[in-house]
Amino acid sequence: MSHENESARPPARGERVVTALDKRLPVSSAGKAFLRKAFPDHWSFLLGEIALYCLVVLVVTGVFLTFFFHPDMTERPYTGSYVPMQGVRTSEAYASVLHISFDVRGGLLIRQIHHWAALVFVAAIGVHLLRIFFTGAFRRPREVNWTIGVTLFLLALLEGFCGYSLPDDLLSGTGLRTAEGIMLSIPVVGTYLAFFVFGGQFPGHEIIPRLYVAHVLLLPGLLLALVVAHLGFVVYHKHTQWAGPGRTNSNVVGKPFVPQYTAKSVGLLFVVGGVLTLMAALMQINPVWAFGPYRADQASIDAQPDWYVGFLEGALRLMPGVETDIAGHTVVWDVFLPAVVLPTTLFLILYSYPFFERWITGPLPERHLCDRPRDQPTRTALGAAAVSAYAVLLMAGGQDVFAYVFKVRLEVLTYSFRTALFVVPLVTYHATKRACLGLQAADRGRLLRGRVAEEVRRSADGGYQEARTLLPASETYRIVVRDEPRPRAHGTEAWRWFHRHRVRNALSRWYFGERVELPVTARQRRQIDVVRAAPGEARETDDT
Repeated sequence: MSHENESARPPARGERVVTALDKRLPVSSAGKAFLRKAFPDHWSFLLGEIALYCLVVLVVTGVFLTFFFHPDMTERPYTGSYVPMQGVRTSEAYASVLHISFDVRGGLLIRQIHHWAALVFVAAIGVHLLRIFFTGAFRRPREVNWTIGVTLFLLALLEGFCGYSLPDDLLSGTGLRTAEGIMLSIPVVGTYLAFFVFGGQFPGHEIIPRLYVAHVLLLPGLLLALVVAHLGFVVYHKHTQWAGPGRTNSNVVGKPFVPQYTAKSVGLLFVVGGVLTLMAALMQINPVWAFGPYRADQASIDAQPDWYVGFLEGALRLMPGVETDIAGHTVVWDVFLPAVVLPTTLFLILYSYPFFERWITGPLPERHLCDRPRDQPTRTALGAAAVSAYAVLLMAGGQDVFAYVFKVRLEVLTYSFRTALFVVPLVTYHATKRACLGLQAADRGRLLRGRVAEEVRRSADGGYQEARTLLPASETYRIVVRDEPRPRAHGTEAWRWFHRHRVRNALSRWYFGERVELPVTARQRRQIDVVRAAPGEARETDDT
């Protein structure tokens, strides 16, 4: 009787709302599909999540700091609790930072968590982009998501610089003066741009309020919107994955979002928050009280920017002083080239690289399996050379510190870094490419000879030799399933009167021309073709 009453009971209001919504929108089906989405469990896929959780920490700590920070350039004598600064004329912005650091309960800890989280946030995005680059995860159909990721990296740099400049201390003011000089170096429009940004003559009274609005409203809004779009594309296109038994170009093997991946992801959130808190509690960062308030007639000794813009500092220090007068306009090449042309070129290359590789590869189907860096030696060598050039510029940004600590003449370091900027990337490129080809040759040897077993065999004539066994199927799978695009020759066939695409074909030969062929049988080749077949084109063979 009770069961009949329950079945006859009209649905509750919540059930009716859910039912009505589900009839109009695919809530149930979409929810079930999302909750069962497979996430690869390789550690390298956690780099993007570290950046995401750093952003969460930044938002939470940033909301706390906005309650106490005053983006005001009005100057008055300091009357706070920090005795060495009492009576010194400071801006309201600088005084409020001292108030947060010394008077607000937990304020200094939250400030340092916020600053460390910003540094780790930018670093996590950068390393995540490197992981995507070296594994080829930017290829079709993920070109748009790569573009979004590069834009997130650019916005993170701008957001970090804006936050770094808000305290109005001598160190951040030196950075703002450098930024003004960079703007002024842009031919024709540089003066107007600097006046527009600073609201008049440097330093003015408008720059800190404007940076504050950009830091807490404009840039975070863009960041959060692009993060949502980025995650949406990840869900739509699915994750890439490393080659392995059962993993093909047409499926995704991993842990479901609920409950396994959710538990691990929440644990990572607490680990990231805990590590950032420990860093903030144990390692001091940006002690603005030690620098003092900004004065336009002063410069901070040993002024070093945060690491993510350190390469610009190094480029500015290495560039020789060169100026040119053109039609009444002075072009300051020693600022314009390293601080405007260099970063612009860098981001143009980052934005265009997936399309460049597709151009020299030709039309290929979707790619969802990650490349091992050794299997694409030219791409890996280019990435390693770029990282080495960045490292040289970053070290050059601290040339005065190196000169003081190691007692070396500043001129000697300058010329050494200038030479290294051209030599180190070239050497790194060739060394990395040779190393990748050597690792491919080692893989070929392991496939042919197997691996050494944990025993020694004695021959009939009394000699000894190492016993070898075949590689496990999973390891063989990982080695032989690789992308092998061939150099293009389209348009240069012998029967053509005019050879077309010579530049593209030459670049394709340089990019894909060198590789170590693996000892793969015809049967294995058919199996590899099945594994690497694009979604919708996967086919079964008798050999699978």
